Amino acid sequence: MRNKWSIYACRIILIGTCVFLCACSKPAIPREYGYYRITLPLPQYQPSELNPVLKSFPYAFQLSTSAEPVIIPEPNEHYWVNINYPSLNATIYCSYKPIHHNLRQLLDDANEFVYSHAIKATAIPEREYHDSIQNVHGMYFSLEGNTATPVQFYLTDSTKHFVRGSVYINCVPNRDSLAPIIDYLQTDVTRMIESFRWTK
Repeated sequence: MRNKWSIYACRIILIGTCVFLCACSKPAIPREYGYYRITLPLPQYQPSELNPVLKSFPYAFQLSTSAEPVIIPEPNEHYWVNINYPSLNATIYCSYKPIHHNLRQLLDDANEFVYSHAIKATAIPEREYHDSIQNVHGMYFSLEGNTATPVQFYLTDSTKHFVRGSVYINCVPNRDSLAPIIDYLQTDVTRMIESFRWTK
């Protein structure tokens, strides 16, 4: 009987010790929501003319070595290309239009396409671009917030050529989690614009 009470006493002491230790532990602290680590490729560039897909295009620029250009066959359209980033699951869609006394319409269409995303954008800062030596003029749009496209741009010589580009990341838009990829692509688009020139 004595042994029985000793076992009960030991159990009570053990349970009491556990309760005491749990009660004295530090209070739970809410943790900040985290995102997966994104490994970005080292930015390196080469002239787009060196790529067999782009060598016959009427425009050229510095192309990221991480990108894979793919020509898009469109009826009655030429020199349209998707610049794919397989490691980032992203694409820069570029369309080309020859100007035939329709520059105003092309500009209006480009602006309308940008501002069709205004319902989701928290802001759309614009930045003009002019290179009088290469005769390249255009506009860069940064679409802030959880928009489908974080960057759009257009470039023209005002008389013959018009190129429009838009960046898409192939996932549900979340600006916070995609920030490293968006920053990376913004740098590539800026490099593309600043090195842009007409070849025909």
